[in-house]
Amino acid sequence: MTVGTPRPRAEVAALADQLLAAWLKREGHDEPPPDTLTLPVERLRLGERVLLDRDFGDLPGGPAAPASGAGWFRRRLRTPAPHGTDQLTLTFASATLDGPTEVRLEAEYLAAGSALRTGGRVPVPELVRALLPLLDATDGPAQIGVAPRLVRPAQVEALIDELCDPERRLPVLVASLPPSTAPDAWLTETLLPLTRQLTGLAALHLLDHEALPLFNVALEYHKVYGGAVRTYLPEVDPACRADGARHPVLPRHRIEEDVRRAAALLAREPRRLATDLPLPALLAAVPVFRAPVEPAEPRGAGSPSAELRTDREVDAAERQARADELQRVRHSLHRSRRRERFLSAANDDRSGLRHPAGLSLPGRLCTVRPCDGSPGSFGELVGRFAEFPLLEFTGDQKEALALDGQYAGTGWARLTWEGLTALQEYASAAVRGEAGGDFKQWCEHTPPGCHRFPPRKAVRGESRTVESHTKWKRERMLPVPECVDASRRAFMGAHLRIGGGRTAPRLHYLDDCSGSGRIYVGYIGLHLTNTRTN
Repeated sequence: MTVGTPRPRAEVAALADQLLAAWLKREGHDEPPPDTLTLPVERLRLGERVLLDRDFGDLPGGPAAPASGAGWFRRRLRTPAPHGTDQLTLTFASATLDGPTEVRLEAEYLAAGSALRTGGRVPVPELVRALLPLLDATDGPAQIGVAPRLVRPAQVEALIDELCDPERRLPVLVASLPPSTAPDAWLTETLLPLTRQLTGLAALHLLDHEALPLFNVALEYHKVYGGAVRTYLPEVDPACRADGARHPVLPRHRIEEDVRRAAALLAREPRRLATDLPLPALLAAVPVFRAPVEPAEPRGAGSPSAELRTDREVDAAERQARADELQRVRHSLHRSRRRERFLSAANDDRSGLRHPAGLSLPGRLCTVRPCDGSPGSFGELVGRFAEFPLLEFTGDQKEALALDGQYAGTGWARLTWEGLTALQEYASAAVRGEAGGDFKQWCEHTPPGCHRFPPRKAVRGESRTVESHTKWKRERMLPVPECVDASRRAFMGAHLRIGGGRTAPRLHYLDDCSGSGRIYVGYIGLHLTNTRTN
């Protein structure tokens, strides 16, 4: 399981320690003492064959940890199991002391002999079900909870945004209600046992009877109905007919025939993704575990103690090299699969299997391949800014270009292009006095034939706290021509949210259509500082 949480890493580690201690006590083992953070690596023996390792450290500077205070905590618990050992590893990493935290949980069965047990058979630890509700866990824009969330008509738009958001790494499971079935009964009797092995590995939703037709009208090629459950993998392309085949459907009759078997089928792809996806940069920067060396009296450079330390250092270096190679393989595999989908989508374009631009979910992000010639990178986007005659980019190109090095950078570029396209159409109407309000109102009531940008991603201004904070306000004083302000700077609180999450990129702009007849884009880059980003 790999999720994010807005809580700081020390708080997350403390919550995990409390839950681990409670579980160990229930199992009849010793409770571990509080972590005093005096030893960088600590091994506790809490019973026969029960080991708890605790370690922590700082993360190096650079793109993975741009701010001071970057660091990590880790817990590794080993308990006896039939013919082997159960191992549970929890890792928490964050770029600042008080900022959001990336959480990684790995459950493994280590066979004592030649017996094999596949990863698909390792059950979801009870710790996950206890910890998730305390974390407010997310995967990009998606909330990761223990039970499916009931989706009503008002939440359909947000669910579709979640499906199409490029920051999403985990699958989203959407269940439909059979006709004349009460949501509570279907949830309790069928969905909860069906999704029990997916806790922490996917976002879970249940469409109510009124939301179901709205969802299926919006996603013509990706429908779900009749009590079926559909697994939406990352990078949904709603305008592509062939992309629908990529997101498997588990029909109602298969579920009711054998819920246990259906649950195993449903868990197969999310578990594969959880293993194969590259780790987020912060978690990838955490070093491999190094077992503590038992204290011994110094006996010289050639003593057994010194040799033991050397052997352990060599072993740790080899394991680190293997971990780094695994991360490279994951990235290579991920790129290969994206490339395969790109080529498939290009073939669909030639075969006429994709809606023309603007006819299916205009403004919705198509992350596999642009339907309307949108750029695949911020480098290309910046070079094509002249295609928007009523928009002027006054910001620093370096901030935008740096986004190409981030995960989901391609999807971010396309979503930014969608926002710029909508801004251009709004500006064209606004200079004629026909916009009927500001850009957010335009998004809420987009005229027929125009590109639609999700209204919840269009923000009118910053909070009062940001505007009154000297440093944060200064960050948003962005360049404008002298004809707009003699100081050549203006506060740009209005912005577009590119992707989901509290630290996702933002596009800040100044609407001067009533003055100079232009919209000035002063910033495209990672989220500027506020109360959330610390």
